[in-house]
Amino acid sequence: MKIPGERTRIWKWIHAPAVAVRVEVEAVIPEEDTSEPCLEPDTVRWLDQLQRLANEGKVDELAKHGEVYVRRAG
Repeated sequence: MKIPGERTRIWKWIHAPAVAVRVEVEAVIPEEDTSEPCLEPDTVRWLDQLQRLANEGKVDELAKHGEVYVRRAG
């Protein structure tokens, strides 16, 4: 299902206790409401997968998708 509207790229953050990841995703500015970009279901599912990886601390896998920031102990 594609949402009609203008396509744009935005940054989203994934947060977990030991890691944060910044990824660029496609968003849509819907024709009906141009106040805020929306994410399509496939993009939301992908972000959910990245959240699971972040929760598991899989830094190497996350690095394939975006900028990873690891919390240092201390």
